[in-house]
Amino acid sequence: MAGYIVLLTSFFAMTGHAAKPVIIVQSATTIQNSGLYDHLLPLFEAENDINVRIVSVGTGQALRNAKKCDAELVIVHSKIDEEKFVIDGFGSQRHDLMYNDFILVGPKDDPAQIRTAKTTIEAFQKIAAAKARFASRSDDSGTHKAERRFWQAASTTPTDASGKWYLETGLGMGATLNFAVQADAYALTDRATWLTFKNKTAHIPLFQGDPALFNQYGVVLVSQTHCPTIKAAESRVFADWLLSPKGQTAIATFQPANRPLFFPNATP
Repeated sequence: MAGYIVLLTSFFAMTGHAAKPVIIVQSATTIQNSGLYDHLLPLFEAENDINVRIVSVGTGQALRNAKKCDAELVIVHSKIDEEKFVIDGFGSQRHDLMYNDFILVGPKDDPAQIRTAKTTIEAFQKIAAAKARFASRSDDSGTHKAERRFWQAASTTPTDASGKWYLETGLGMGATLNFAVQADAYALTDRATWLTFKNKTAHIPLFQGDPALFNQYGVVLVSQTHCPTIKAAESRVFADWLLSPKGQTAIATFQPANRPLFFPNATP
């Protein structure tokens, strides 16, 4: 048996068929659900002897998983938390990768009249004042983190009305949008998920375009000092490719139904 293993190892070495290294990326669900990785990974893996495995979870969970060394890279959308992750020694570097924006969607009849709001904060205040149903992911995702910041700026604590007009799903973005449609509720969503969402029925975007709704995605390399066993060299290859003109062009050309979902903005 031992001789068989030696021969098998020698065969792989001679034929170049040894298993490729695999790096783990903890990623925001919004990117995975958009189909972007299905577009990017074949391009990257065709040029590099590295396989990339995506673990799709909310931003908060992605960062917690990476702290436990369950990742080589993190790609999420909560810049404050990403920078703290690096400052606290869990990450070695963080880079802007791409962006899109958030939008507030809801039923066409717009019971809270948020389409007349001048700012995002006013839109949230109108929802609270009308006690209009609002579906929240409530999952510590990047979208949920942004939503909590808007409620705080609106001087509102919606969890006091949990189960009444404030409806906490604990689900991903697509499932929360399905719930919002069924409950005739408002929801905050990233535009990429909304554009690819199939079950819109009578829901439409009702508030958008405020600079406060800017949604930045970042790529963070996990620190090898904190996680000595990670594949740091391979993760750097993937991060560099994403940030390079080739990777940025690949992001820009991802346009299902001729609609761009993400806009690359990495800096050298």
